[in-house]
Amino acid sequence: MAVNHSNIISGRHFFYDLALWGSISIDRPLSREEFINLADHYTDCRLERAQNGKVTIMSPVKEASGNQESIVIGFIYLWWLKHRAGRTYSSSTGIELPDGSIKCPDAAWVSQNRLDAVPIQNRDGYLQAVPDFIVEVRSESDRLPQLQEKMTNVWMKHGVRLSWLIDVRNEKVYIYREQREMEVISGFADKELSGEDVMPGMTLPLNELMVKKS
Repeated sequence: MAVNHSNIISGRHFFYDLALWGSISIDRPLSREEFINLADHYTDCRLERAQNGKVTIMSPVKEASGNQESIVIGFIYLWWLKHRAGRTYSSSTGIELPDGSIKCPDAAWVSQNRLDAVPIQNRDGYLQAVPDFIVEVRSESDRLPQLQEKMTNVWMKHGVRLSWLIDVRNEKVYIYREQREMEVISGFADKELSGEDVMPGMTLPLNELMVKKS
């Protein structure tokens, strides 16, 4: 069913300007089909859909956050170039989870076994494989409790094996592992994160993310 965009907000540029102010939500729950139509129409914005149909429109990140995300993706991709295992994904990838929600992590890796388990007829739309590994980089507009809730009740709940929530401003990393307690790393100097047994050999030196003092 096609969504009537005028019932949500009128004017493409006004819609985009609102997104620039920070993340906003659409009050009326949208069906999967309505969400897909909306996302296809407003391609300038990154949208997520919750299990209950609530849609969040996320603003473009600022320069610093964009740079930090690119560094994280770069180290993940360097590991992939060496091992050629599974596939890596950027923040523009919609991942459709088993509960019907559609989410976009800042970076993700999916093993070949999980990719192969997706039925062929479901491979042309949003990614329908739960990632083995995801990263969320906290931006200035992100609220930490909401991100922590997303890590626990979205990513880990659906079978992600390892995930990192990176808070660069406060130099903290929250590490979530399958069936284990969350670990907090404080301070970035001379520390690195590891892909552990999920992505053996993949590392991220936290020095690379440190904000340079002027």
